[in-house]
Amino acid sequence: MTQRNDHMNLPETSTAAFEADVLTSDKPVLVDFTADWCGPCRMVTPVLKQIAEERPDLRVLQVDADANPELTLRYRVMGLPSMALFRGGELLTVLVGAQPKSRLLSSLEAALAR
Repeated sequence: MTQRNDHMNLPETSTAAFEADVLTSDKPVLVDFTADWCGPCRMVTPVLKQIAEERPDLRVLQVDADANPELTLRYRVMGLPSMALFRGGELLTVLVGAQPKSRLLSSLEAALAR
């Protein structure tokens, strides 16, 4: 994982590190597919930072969609921001678009309860 200084101020993963960072993680991982040019992505990042701080049971990582096209293709990311929730190497749900924190949390809770 790396840390970037622009709007992507959550820990970042990449195609090369994805298996170790996400698929074999011992806790659920929310992956935010984002890009520097994406306005709604910049709006959702502070919300994801809050969720990461409030939920130590959940890892929150970002993927630069432009720099990691293999991942965006593999997980069929069609729009940004897209947030994919993984647990035990399995994709549980994908949330597309900037959403209020309350809606994100309820969607995450519902997916994790399955």
